[in-house]
Amino acid sequence: MVKRDTRRLKPEVQEELRKQAIRLRENGMSYREIGEVLGVHHTSACTWYTSYARDGMKAISMRRRGRRVGACRSLSAEQEKALRNLVIDKTPDLLKLPCALWTREAVKEVIRDRYGVEMPIRTVGEYLKRWGFTAKKPVKRAYEQNPKAVQTWLQEDYPAIAARAKSEGAEIHWADETGIESDAYNARGYAPKGTTPVIHLNAKKNHIGMISSISNQGQVRYMMYREAMHADLLITFMRRLVKDAGKKVFLILDNLRVHHSKKVSAWLEEHKQEIEVFFLPSCSPELNPDEYLNGDLKGRIRSGLPARSVKDLEKKTRSFMRTLVKRPHHVRKYFRHPVVAYAA
Repeated sequence: MVKRDTRRLKPEVQEELRKQAIRLRENGMSYREIGEVLGVHHTSACTWYTSYARDGMKAISMRRRGRRVGACRSLSAEQEKALRNLVIDKTPDLLKLPCALWTREAVKEVIRDRYGVEMPIRTVGEYLKRWGFTAKKPVKRAYEQNPKAVQTWLQEDYPAIAARAKSEGAEIHWADETGIESDAYNARGYAPKGTTPVIHLNAKKNHIGMISSISNQGQVRYMMYREAMHADLLITFMRRLVKDAGKKVFLILDNLRVHHSKKVSAWLEEHKQEIEVFFLPSCSPELNPDEYLNGDLKGRIRSGLPARSVKDLEKKTRSFMRTLVKRPHHVRKYFRHPVVAYAA
């Protein structure tokens, strides 16, 4: 009878064979007879029964195959933990490494400097994968941003504004300006392998500006313009915003210079019973929910048929904004982003 190599069997099959061998041995069969019945070598039957006689059923139970967890690794468990925390808590530039984000090369260099281990780059990737790290596109933050000012805004300034708005029956609006150009195009298209699709855009750039405001109830107000933003344009927009709101407006803006101009400040002083302006921390556009409207708008503008003229650009912009005005539920979704959820 052909003998089976039991090492190639599944663990559960191995365990059942061992149990059968033990039962047959206890019934008085010899190891050779057991081997013939089960199709295994008689020495295997002898080894199984001897282990069972010495340690009981646990000696023949199914066990996990392969190396033990942590075996043959270059770093100890303590070193792995320390390195993982280092990657989470620090950035490479703080450790005087010549890069801004963690890469496999940067982690490899830290391992070499701290633990004296020259680890292959592929192995570094396996460690990062085991720790649950993946390569991601970074979120951009202004280098000049003041983290303390951001925390003060989130924990003190905005809650105070929201409380005042509630007590005075005012409406909070978030406003921002954006520039829209016709030479940008983001959509992708299919082409045969080895070739790249071509999109023909105007060599001359067409440009318009737009200022918009949104509320967390889903209200949208906007105004397009062709020149650079200046005090009179901002005042015109605020005058329209107050008229449409029908109540006092708390308007939150960024720190564009024109927002702090003397002319704008004088107008606000004359209309302080109708509108008040508050300013976000410097260099913190991500705290403004209206930025997500701008991103949504540009994604729409930079797809479909390219705008060939300023009128085309205005038409595409107006079409999107009119649709958005009718979809307050879509506007409210901007406030679900974790960074601006505080404003919801």
